[in-house]
Amino acid sequence: MSNKLTPLNEVHRRLGAKLISFAGWEMPVQYQGAVQEHLAVRTCAGLFDVSHMGEIEIKGNDALALVQKVTCNDASKLKDGQIQYSGLMTEKGTFVDDLLVHRLNAQHFLLCVNAANTEKDYAWICRHADQMNVEVLNTSDRYFQIALQGPLSLEILQPLTDTDLHSIKYYWFTFAKVANVPVMIARTGYTGEDGFEIYGQPEDAVPVWDAILDAGRPKGLVAAGLAARNTLRLEAKMMLYGNDIDETTSVLEADLGWILKLNKGDFLGREVLEKQKQAGVQRKIVGFEVLDKAPARDGYPIIVDSAEYGKVTSGSPSPYLKKNIGLAYLPTEKAVVGYEFAILVRGRQVPARVVETPFYKRKKN
Repeated sequence: MSNKLTPLNEVHRRLGAKLISFAGWEMPVQYQGAVQEHLAVRTCAGLFDVSHMGEIEIKGNDALALVQKVTCNDASKLKDGQIQYSGLMTEKGTFVDDLLVHRLNAQHFLLCVNAANTEKDYAWICRHADQMNVEVLNTSDRYFQIALQGPLSLEILQPLTDTDLHSIKYYWFTFAKVANVPVMIARTGYTGEDGFEIYGQPEDAVPVWDAILDAGRPKGLVAAGLAARNTLRLEAKMMLYGNDIDETTSVLEADLGWILKLNKGDFLGREVLEKQKQAGVQRKIVGFEVLDKAPARDGYPIIVDSAEYGKVTSGSPSPYLKKNIGLAYLPTEKAVVGYEFAILVRGRQVPARVVETPFYKRKKN
């Protein structure tokens, strides 16, 4: 089967991007180079095509009830124009996916889900919408999504819109125009930096992309690919579905207790998670630093007390921090800052130490 193309595919070719197959899509992994793109996002700004992400809309009188049933965060706390990070749950309190829940109004929610999981998520939500007064729509093909990320994002985007971007708080969104094109602007991102995710109709993707890139180039804005997006989110300790979380990891094991609202009423997996919270979990995700020049890559085995214990879920050299970092699950009693263990790197045991996370935290203005 051939890969799907985002509305910006021709632009990536024009910019000389290296294109790869990712989650069923042809996507730019890098343009000039992953490290250069990563550092641009940390110091000025980067522009990402994230149109492969899925959009699922829930509409109707029972829209909130359905969102509450399938996710672990409390969507009843959202106001119109507000967003929350949440987990789409199995009955075991593990992840079908992680997602962003946008409240358009009391009867209309937009869920942004991971590209590889869109069909699965849609089927799962529909299955649990039975007997509810609600419409569940997979509207992914109605949107492009562009992420402008980095400390100069606001400065770059502001001249292209009449909306006061300062007034959009973190994890809120508004409807506006960018380069005279109607879009939705959300103050969210997957890099650990300030920035905006812009949603619009596919036919408008190229003019919006070009306008932002042209406006930002003099300030250091670069087009950035999946490789930089991955190292940026790792530095910020943002989870990657399929690596750090999946249908075998619970919310509490993944150190995401802050998105778990047990007192909101019933939802999928609540009983299991309540018991886990009382009894404690057997393992927990940690951030680590490699005490060696060799980077610990995704999937490398971990050695705890001379025995193999799981694998590195995400691991890479950190371009900004100039260290080899990663995430892994450890037995809970070992999941403490300062604990040292080993990682098997090409047959050699390399020392690593649990450190505070996130590895990188941006300075707030």
